[in-house]
Amino acid sequence: MTTPSALERPTGVPLTRRLTARLVVPLALALSLLPPRRMRAVLHLACRGATPATATQAKDARDAMCAVSLRCAGPKGCLPRSLGAALLCRLGGSWPTWCTGVRVVPPFTAHAWIEADGHPVDEGVPDGYFTRLITVAPGSRSSR
Repeated sequence: MTTPSALERPTGVPLTRRLTARLVVPLALALSLLPPRRMRAVLHLACRGATPATATQAKDARDAMCAVSLRCAGPKGCLPRSLGAALLCRLGGSWPTWCTGVRVVPPFTAHAWIEADGHPVDEGVPDGYFTRLITVAPGSRSSR
């Protein structure tokens, strides 16, 4: 595509949060290269014992990932962004619901995102816009 666009990166993310996010980015990028089954297994291990993340905790983690990584802030950075945000939440003791799925309306598009309180976090789409194919929720033993 040759459509010009500008990325909006969050401001006001505290320095310690940005530094932690910088440490998480390489891990999220490495995880994004795994096959889905392995990725899900790693995330299930990571979320053990975590409490459900609040919408604020999840949004703060997502903002931190977008603030430190252009790849995560970009339109094709949904997988590392969602993985990194989930891992950042986990470092704080909580876990959002991590999801991958597809858009409901044509054209077909795959997407990865995090949810808190049953709603997508900062995705700019209404509930039900995506169909979940794989989820890793706090306290879950299996996923779809």
